[in-house]
Amino acid sequence: MQYRTDLAMERAQDSGNMGGVCMRNAQAGPFSICEIEIQSAEAAERLQKPAGRYITLETPPIHGLSAQERQTLAREIAERLAPLLPPFGDVLTVGLGNRHITSDALGSRVAEGVLVTRHLKDTLPDSLRGRLRGVSALCPGVLGVTGMETADMVRGAVEQTRPSAVIAIDALSARACGRIGTAIQITDTGILPGSGVGNHRAGLTRDTLGVPVVAIGVPTVVYSAVIVRDALAALRAEHPEELARQLTDQDMVVTPREIDQMVGELGQVLSMGINLALQPRMDANEIATLMNEIL
Repeated sequence: MQYRTDLAMERAQDSGNMGGVCMRNAQAGPFSICEIEIQSAEAAERLQKPAGRYITLETPPIHGLSAQERQTLAREIAERLAPLLPPFGDVLTVGLGNRHITSDALGSRVAEGVLVTRHLKDTLPDSLRGRLRGVSALCPGVLGVTGMETADMVRGAVEQTRPSAVIAIDALSARACGRIGTAIQITDTGILPGSGVGNHRAGLTRDTLGVPVVAIGVPTVVYSAVIVRDALAALRAEHPEELARQLTDQDMVVTPREIDQMVGELGQVLSMGINLALQPRMDANEIATLMNEIL
């Protein structure tokens, strides 16, 4: 039985050792880091993920992290994100998902916390000139609300603003309950909006937008069958996979009751990491001060 997951790490673990896939694991304090590179078309087809790099940071639950640990996590995100971006040129950040549904609102929460500077180029004081990269942000919503394909809206923004790259942020799904809110995936392959709940839309990729697309996502849901399977396995039931298939609605997705707090706190850490990656000449305190001045 196959459980939907957007995490390349989980797909690779399911497939075991195989050619065309390079996997490296590391530890940075309380954070585990898994880097996967899918190098061949055969491996991409087997894993059902595009060829490219996938970096997953696993963290303890965000609500249990101290302020200092959250800053450390943001720096880890920035350290992994920055090398995937062109060194120069403006960057467009895109917060995907439906902001009216909490488990799907991560993208918009992150985009709201990104330091946007593209409109300030001609008004910056001398102390900031040459230190700020041009950044813009877009929250295009979802097809059911806007009546427009997300990819079409983003493509229009790219054509008008001509960024050197796009960063897309979205909520994902996992096949392990323990990874809800604790696995941060960064990839240079782009993203399919809505893939976490099986609602595939036109992709945001280099091929569709004409510029590099880096995607950042965190699982906020699992399928109900995953919960039943894990419970049956804990009870040492025979054939938990088959029983889970028979007992559950395969299209039902589940999210934790504390999802509001989780998405809010994750949004703050992810936006801080993106800001640090995009503004390497600024420290966290300067960015926070400038954000307050602009707002």
